[in-house]
This record gives sequence, structure tokens and C-alpha cells, in this order.
Amino acid sequence: MKRFSSSSKRVAVNNNNNNNNGVNKGEEIEWELRPGGMLVQKRNLGDASSGPMIKIKVSHGSYHHDITVPAQSTFGDLKRVLAQETALEPKEQRLLFQGKEKDDGECLHMVGVTDMSKVVLLEDPASKERKLEEMKRNQSIQKAYEDVAKVRTEVDKLSDKVIALEAIVRGGTKVSDKEFLVLTELLMVQLLQLDTIEADGEARVQRKVEVRRVQGLVETLDNLKARNSNPFSSSCNAVSVSTKWEAFESGVGSLTAPAPLPSSTRITHDWEVFE
Repeated sequence: MKRFSSSSKRVAVNNNNNNNNGVNKGEEIEWELRPGGMLVQKRNLGDASSGPMIKIKVSHGSYHHDITVPAQSTFGDLKRVLAQETALEPKEQRLLFQGKEKDDGECLHMVGVTDMSKVVLLEDPASKERKLEEMKRNQSIQKAYEDVAKVRTEVDKLSDKVIALEAIVRGGTKVSDKEFLVLTELLMVQLLQLDTIEADGEARVQRKVEVRRVQGLVETLDNLKARNSNPFSSSCNAVSVSTKWEAFESGVGSLTAPAPLPSSTRITHDWEVFE
């Protein structure tokens, strides 16, 4: 059989003639370059499964796996089996045999892997780094969720106090301004706490919701404080009516005759009528 010096691992050849291998005319045959330069027809795992089986001891850190595969499998085939055992995708795996990393297309039996041979599995450094970064990001998001939840609990308590205070003020009872001041300061503390939380994704959305909630409660307290200072200022049923009285010496323009006053004197009465 001819040997090729090409570094290519696989070559596609169109076979236009019938042959003894049962290949039809015009059918494309895939070839692969074995170690040493021997070009042979490419196999697949289904073809290899008809041959003898071997057990391989795969070392992965502190873990050990006994993997049984066809003797003529490739290292790529072995990676696919290991993916089910280790949760590492084939592209995330590096397989070493006798201290050397092996390519996916290399056949086990061609490099000397036999029954009970030992193979070392390493995780690709780039993949490991990506997973580490993802783990850190997930931890950061989880911490943000927890921090926002703590603030939400405190805001719930303060919200109940604002609701209770609102009921008192709307009931016409005068409340000390200190009550509004204390609640406002406590809400501002929670607002500052939210500002210190670094959040992304859904955690950031939740933080924004709590910020708006706190701002709404502060605005409610401001309105209640104004109403508490002037109970009638915010009544929607109030109609302001101003009646001006002018007194002249002749008494013209008044409903009842006023007592005599100097001609330049002006008296003004402001009235508010409520339903």
C-alpha cells in the first residue's frame, strides 16, 4: 500500500470504478491518514463496534473511570464516551497517552492502547477559565438577589408604617412632624443600600423596582406631611369663596347697615365652604 507524506489527516476521493469493497460508482469515499503516513479508508464507531472490546482506565484528577470501547476506536470516540461520564464536552477534553496529547482522529490501537491501558484526561485550560468566570458571575448575581431581598424585607416594614400613618392623617388626627422625618430618613437609608448593590440581569431589574418603590413611599410621606400641616389644603371637596365687604358712609353695598366708619376704611372677609 502507498504511503503519503502529506500532513493531512483526511482526504476525500471520488471513486468512479466498481471495486471489491462494495463501493458504487461515483460514490465519495473518505480516507484518513494513519500515524506513519498510511492512508486507509475512514472508519466510524459503528464499524469499530463489531471488533473486540477493550477496557481503558482514564484518570481525571482525583477521579478514575473504567471505559469500555471497541479496540479500533479513535480518541475522538473515547472523548464522546467520556462526555457522558464527566459532563465535559469533547471539545473541552484533552487526552494524554504515555505523556503525549492525542488528536481526535488517532486510533487507539495504532498508538498502542490495549486492554487496561491508562489514559489521562485533562480539561482544556481555556474552557476551565470560562467556567470559572461563569461561576464567579453566577455567585455575584446570587449575592445581588440576596442583598435586594434583604432591602425588600425592610421596605415592606416601612411601607406598613407609611400606610398606618396615612390612615391617621386622613382620619383628621394631627401627627408630629417627627413621625414623617424618621420614616423618610429610614427609607433613604434603604435607598442608599440599594445604590451599593452591584447587579446584572434580573437582579438589576429587581433592584430598580425597589428603588422606585422607596421613592414612591418618600413622595407619599411628603404629601401626608403637607396635609398634616394644613388639613383642609388637600380636600378635593373644598370650594373657596371670598366675600369682600366695603363700608361707606351711606351704607350702600352691604347686606346690613354697618356701624359708621371713616370713608376710607375697607374690611375683607374670606370664607371657605365645604360640602
